[in-house]
Amino acid sequence: MAVLDIKKYPDEVLKKKAAPVKDVNASVLRLVDDMVETMYAAPGVGLAAPQVGVSKRIIVIDVSSKEEKHPLVVLINPEIVAAEGSVDSEEGCLSIPEYTAVIKRAERVVARGLDPEGNPVEIEGTELLARALQHEIDHLDGVLFVDRLSPIKREFFKKRYLKTVMRDV
Repeated sequence: MAVLDIKKYPDEVLKKKAAPVKDVNASVLRLVDDMVETMYAAPGVGLAAPQVGVSKRIIVIDVSSKEEKHPLVVLINPEIVAAEGSVDSEEGCLSIPEYTAVIKRAERVVARGLDPEGNPVEIEGTELLARALQHEIDHLDGVLFVDRLSPIKREFFKKRYLKTVMRDV
């Protein structure tokens, strides 16, 4: 297993729609292992393949430090098939370090995809797991949490964040 580099905003791979995984094979499983290792090392509660520069529809999530009842989630080709309720909560992202914003998300979601053995699975999430599922699946569609801000807040973020990023280069 390896800790991979996490791509940072405004890297182009973060804006692309990721391709579906056609076959759950050894290279996909190696990527999943590396993504899990990278997520824990970051540390974060979720990671999508585009965040490590691979434009494939794979996510890993572990909210167990915050919600004991949820083990590691690995979903290949995930999609949200049901959503209900609405809740505003603060979000951050490993690809946009040191920036958080309050984002409106569904309160409860059901996601469907494949597990690492290639079997169909369905996962119901509430609270942090629901938020993480929506956030990571957004990554697969080239959507960052800052894209969900109002236009004014998004412009303010871009100016402020890019100024900070350019200063640190």
